[in-house]
Amino acid sequence: MALEYCLPIRPVCRRRRLVARSRAVQPKLAALSGPLRKSEFQVGGILSIGRNSSNSICIEDASVSPSHCRIDYNNERFFITDLDSGSGTFVNGIPVKERVLASGDQIAVGNSLFLFQLEDSPASASSPVELDENPLAGGQMQQLRPDELLYLHPESLVALPQPARLARALGTLLKISTAIGSIRDVESLQWQLLGMIFDVIPAERGAILLVDGNAEEISSPVAWDRVAGPDHPVHVNRGLTRRAIEESISILENQSPELASAESRETAQRKAAHSLLCVPLIAAGQVLGVIYLDSCNSATVFTKDDLQLLAAIAGLAAIAIENARQFERLDIENRQLRAEVSLQHDMIGRSPRMRAVYQFIERVAPSDSTVLIQGESGTGKELAARAIHKNSPRKDQPFVALNCAALTETLLESELFGHEKGAFTSAICQKKGLLEVAEGGSVFLDEVGELPLTLQAKLLRVLQEREFVRVGGTRSIKLNVRFLAATNKDLQKAVREEKFRADLFHRLNVISLTLPALREHPEDIPLLAEHFAARYAQKCNRNVRGIAPEARSCLMQYDWPGNIRELENAMERAVVIGTAEFILPEDLPETLLDAAPLSSSAAAKYHEALRNLKKQLIVSAFEQSGGSFTEAAKLLGLHANYLHRLIRNLDLRVALKKNAKA
Repeated sequence: MALEYCLPIRPVCRRRRLVARSRAVQPKLAALSGPLRKSEFQVGGILSIGRNSSNSICIEDASVSPSHCRIDYNNERFFITDLDSGSGTFVNGIPVKERVLASGDQIAVGNSLFLFQLEDSPASASSPVELDENPLAGGQMQQLRPDELLYLHPESLVALPQPARLARALGTLLKISTAIGSIRDVESLQWQLLGMIFDVIPAERGAILLVDGNAEEISSPVAWDRVAGPDHPVHVNRGLTRRAIEESISILENQSPELASAESRETAQRKAAHSLLCVPLIAAGQVLGVIYLDSCNSATVFTKDDLQLLAAIAGLAAIAIENARQFERLDIENRQLRAEVSLQHDMIGRSPRMRAVYQFIERVAPSDSTVLIQGESGTGKELAARAIHKNSPRKDQPFVALNCAALTETLLESELFGHEKGAFTSAICQKKGLLEVAEGGSVFLDEVGELPLTLQAKLLRVLQEREFVRVGGTRSIKLNVRFLAATNKDLQKAVREEKFRADLFHRLNVISLTLPALREHPEDIPLLAEHFAARYAQKCNRNVRGIAPEARSCLMQYDWPGNIRELENAMERAVVIGTAEFILPEDLPETLLDAAPLSSSAAAKYHEALRNLKKQLIVSAFEQSGGSFTEAAKLLGLHANYLHRLIRNLDLRVALKKNAKA
């Protein structure tokens, strides 16, 4: 619905037209992730999305159905409909069958994520509201100030003479408060409110006009004609709305009966109002707009009771509208920030320590500064470096990693700087070093603390001059890369011991990130364990449904000196050697089982009883099978290899041999 107003512009003219800040929309879909990442699509008419090439947007992805979903435009709104897709269509993380889209909504289709945006275009020229300055002929006006509103001051209600009318009014207010309290969309709230007002006040026409700190600027008018509906313009008295907004007063005006037919030539062309109500919407001392009602029927005359009731409704509505506005502002800001940042990383963890790491990466990634990543072995330093690169302006250029501890000094220099033909015995041709390969991108120097002192001096020159010379060469090569370095050593201690150059340390330590050890964020252990279990279950083509509570307890009680890398290795082992649908304590490395303390006597009794029961079952099965591993495994419903491991973990070999001899 477009918006249009009539206002005075000079003394000789009674009214003028002012176009409100409505929007005609030119929507688009921006692909944030997936095969079409960075692509944009205009939305017009019907837009279909799916794997088939006949779709408006074709996504070549097995997770997308041939005809997955579509977006339609109807009644000035955009609807998304899921076409019974296999993986579902999600809007802001919620599965939907059909839903109205709002600007900023994120739509997930398979592995692809799209951002739905509405762009402003020139305002339209029609409106549901026309504002004019024509007063009622011989109008009789009553007005109420905020302290005179009975329903908003409970102590005043006892003075009302009609209990039945009071009960009806309070019931109406309760109904309206309940209905509008949970609505978070401002426009939907306005329509709902206007409809409920029409149920209790005999108005023929009504409008809700909101302002943005300026009584001259109407931001979102909603209007309704009881007979003609929303498509017929509703004329609103400009003078009353201005007074209601500027003076924060509620106004009732009725036309004198003897002057009801004395209409001007201008107003004769339309149905003139005989009775008007105009009340301000006030929240936290700020006027948000007005509710305006009128009637053209001389038999319908608004009363002071109607004014009191409408003012009370406005008091409830103003709070709901302000809350909805605030919710929309925060929601839009949140979506925009998420869409703009869209931090990409392969790191797992939701603990406060890891969230702080993500926020740090988000802040430093856009710059070109050198970052030194510190932390114990296995904490994910390379993942952090890759995350910084992925979210930087260099993300489309190479990311090159070099482990400074994995090569000899000679090979390390050649790998880093490259060499000319004949530089040494095996240099049969020219070779580009990693610094050249990474041109325009990022170079990650892992275990930089292991770099030999001679190479430290050469690296320092590269960091200072941004140029280098190949081994055996004489020509300087300019360099455009970002340096990221990592170490599990205390470099400051190494500087004091003269094992690491102080000037190089300061060049590398421009920005420092310290990754927490796994024992410092144990709440992430279950999440990491499930992630690794699922990964290796897929690699091994095994059905692993999860981790048993007993095994989870063992994982939580271990201090993980090898950090995430040790946890990953433990879960890989558990998946490979396990046979049950769930990972059990027996599947975990013995170091975990040996180190897991029993935190209470109850836990000790439980685990000891469980251990004894397993022993009894195995011994009984061997007795029944006559000592045959294969038959005993069949009786227990276990794989023979798993039974062998159980016997070893439970230390039953000696006992079974004795039973066999007996």
